[in-house]
Order: sequence, then C-alpha cells, then structure tokens
Amino acid sequence: MARRRGARTHRRRRARRLRDRRPRGGAVRIDERIAERHPDLTPQERRAAATLLEHLDDLATYRAAELADLAGVSRATMSRLFRSLGFEDFDEVREHLRTLRSTGEPRRVDGAPNTEALAAAEHGAILRAVAHPRLPEVAALLAGADRVLVAGWRNSYPVALHLRGQLAQARDDVRIAPVPGQTTGEELVGLGRGDVVLVVGFRRRPSHLGAFLDEARATRATVVLLGDPTAVGHAARADVWVECPLQHELAFDSYAAPMALVSVLADEVLAARRRAGRNRVRRISETYERLGEVE
Repeated sequence: MARRRGARTHRRRRARRLRDRRPRGGAVRIDERIAERHPDLTPQERRAAATLLEHLDDLATYRAAELADLAGVSRATMSRLFRSLGFEDFDEVREHLRTLRSTGEPRRVDGAPNTEALAAAEHGAILRAVAHPRLPEVAALLAGADRVLVAGWRNSYPVALHLRGQLAQARDDVRIAPVPGQTTGEELVGLGRGDVVLVVGFRRRPSHLGAFLDEARATRATVVLLGDPTAVGHAARADVWVECPLQHELAFDSYAAPMALVSVLADEVLAARRRAGRNRVRRISETYERLGEVE
C-alpha cells in the first residue's frame, strides 16, 4: 500500500513539474507529454493514452466519456490520465489542441465545418486584406523599382510565385526566390538602392527568415514583409510591414485573403505603370499567340 501511495505521489510530482515548465499557451504538445509520461503510466492509463494518440487528429470531436469507451477504460482512468499529462480536464485538452491549430499545425478541432460561418469569416478576412492602408505605397514601390525580387518558402511560396507571375505581366525584371533546387544567397547579391525585395512570410516560416530579411536590408534595397499576425516579430526588419490575416477554422489554413491581396496589389501596379504596363501586357499576349502557348 505504501509503495502504491509512493508511486502515486511520484506521478503527481512529475505532472506538477510538467505543468510548471509548460510554456504559456500549452506549447508542449500532448503527444510529447504522453511520450515523456509513458513509463510511469499504469496499464489502463497506457490503453487510454494509446486511444488519445490514435484519435489525435479528431480528438476534440469526441467527449471524454466516448474516449473512455473507445479505450475500454473507466472515465476515472481517463480523467487521471488527463491530470497526469498536465491538464485539469478534457476541456483543457481541447483548448490545447486549438492552441496547436493557431500556430499553423493541421488539427481538426471542431468537427464538421459550418460552411456559412466559414464563408463569412473568409469574406471578412479578404476585406481586411484588400483594404490594408499601405497597399498603395507598396504598389508604388513595386511599380517604380529597378528590379523586384519576391521571396517565399513553404506555404508562402505559392503566394510569392503567384505575385511574381502577376507582376511580370505589368513590368520587367521580376524574379522569384528561391528558384526550385537552389538557395537564396545568389539572388540577393547585386541588389541595391532602387530595388525592392518583397518577402512573403506566413506562419510555419523557416527559421532563417530573420537572417534573410537582415541580409536583404543590408543590400540597401527596400524590403517589404507580407505575413499573417504571427510574423509581426519580424516587422522591424522590413521597411514596410503588411499584415494579412489567414483563416484557420479548418485543419489547413486558407490562403484566399493573401491571394486576393496579391490580385489587388498587382492591379495597382499595372495601373501605376500606365502605358508601359499596357504595352507590356499587349506584347506578352502577342508572344503567347505566336508560340501557341495559351488557348
């Protein structure tokens, strides 16, 4: 009996230490907690933990009692497991999963989506994006630059690539970085005053983004950073910071608002280029026809 009490006391102390060192917002993931605590779990708690891991992607669509039934354990065992992992109850587990989702990690946390609510949220995000007060300033910079380099990585790369494609319709000398299979250092060398580097930095960014921004600033080119609110920590490294929301009600982020912003930005660049922009569009269309590239 004393040995069992000692074991329970040890588990409680371990759980308390885990809670004490947990970063604000629950950054220690639930699967990492299970891995750390696994040697100290009882056989029943291990069965419950295995069920949590098996249903991690849709965990929040269940009730605690349903999870206990799936695991073939009592509700009391499931509750003890939650506490040993550093959670007060299953509601705190749900909040932990929402925190993971807010950092960009794909997690289904709310069951079947409400399509009307999603459409309304998307509409609001697009309106906020295209009404950003610094878009005219960025468009003027892009229209008047000697050269433009658009850079992006991971999920930001499609946005950067689309922006580069649109800008290339309106003006000469627009490059993308990184070129597939290449690095970015060679893209920065040779840039200087009169050039613009537009960096797309939405969340789950590569760790070297800050160093890239610093290196871009060192060229004396004008640096524009476009990203979601989580990129604000890098804003001081850019000359112009453009915040654009992402919708993350579903497991994967929606880039409808960034793509809408790109369209508005490219449209303003084309308008600013006036006759030069119109002539370039016409010449590109004539080239398409001669090559038979576009139906």
